[in-house]
Amino acid sequence: MFEAVEGLVREHAELEQRLGAPETHADQRLAKTLNQRYAELSSVLAAWREWQGLGDDVEAARELAGQDPEFAAEAEALLERRGVAEERLRRLLVPRDPADAKDAILEVKSGEGGEESALFAGDLLRMYTRFAEQRGWRTEVLDANESDLGGYKSVTVAVKAKGTPEPGEAPYGMLKFEGGVHRVQRIPVTESQGRVHTSAAGVLVLPEAEQVDVVVDDNDLRVDVFRSSGPGGQSVNTTDSAVRITHVPTGIVVSCQNEKSQLQNKEQAMRILRARLLAAAQADADAEASEARRSQVRTVDRSERIRTYNFPENRISDHRTGYKAHNLDQVLDGDLGPVLASCLDADLAARLDELEQ
Repeated sequence: MFEAVEGLVREHAELEQRLGAPETHADQRLAKTLNQRYAELSSVLAAWREWQGLGDDVEAARELAGQDPEFAAEAEALLERRGVAEERLRRLLVPRDPADAKDAILEVKSGEGGEESALFAGDLLRMYTRFAEQRGWRTEVLDANESDLGGYKSVTVAVKAKGTPEPGEAPYGMLKFEGGVHRVQRIPVTESQGRVHTSAAGVLVLPEAEQVDVVVDDNDLRVDVFRSSGPGGQSVNTTDSAVRITHVPTGIVVSCQNEKSQLQNKEQAMRILRARLLAAAQADADAEASEARRSQVRTVDRSERIRTYNFPENRISDHRTGYKAHNLDQVLDGDLGPVLASCLDADLAARLDELEQ
């Protein structure tokens, strides 16, 4: 596997030259793409140099051990460190999904359970926004349909990183395994008998598409306007500002009513539409790929129950990885890192096994 590093060294040098050219930065999207790849390769090369350097140190310590026995112990310690560096390098060399470096669009929808499900959808939204805040990401509500008790029948949020994230640290790469059915067990606020109920909410995570990622022909779109519904201020519910866009070739329908102006709602709807079209294109490509790769795509299927949030026991359980912890209150307050790490580690292990077969 490590033979591939030689080609990456050449690519890294070429990228360095391109990023130093003024014309590269005249195209912001190109500069962003090149910077992301440069950061990814820089991490790989740093790990590779550390692995090589530790190998040289081990050999030097072994030679000196013939003169001084203390160097034998140092050689063993260096060998152990080299093993850790080797595992890190192996992980960094596993091919990444290009979409992992993108920002994300999250859709949370209430499901079984009526008003209680809508309240739980609001809890999930808060969990994701708090997690994003802790990582310095920015969140933007693109569309929301609130319930009577303050939850959400549906809500769509854009999650954007600041600057160029390190490899594996971008919003979509970290959040993509959140897609699926999230089940909650608790006593609803509407329950007078104190009984625990089970309800669920669905989450879909999409990579946010740039305009260059997906070309949308205006002739393929049917745009309808209508009056917004639900809570709203002056002009929100009194004018035809809401927008529904249908992509005729695929049948994908997106609607937005959050903003006061029709133009703003159309812009937000187009962002969601591009993300869905990109996800659909990726799903078609993945259908021809390996079983391991297809399993990642299935995580965004709402029919797949992925996690349970048990309030009486303060327990969170991920059914894909076997992760369990009794700190549900902290997770819902944004401490989502360990849960996500269990998914990322399981996915990485599966891809490593695939490479070594």
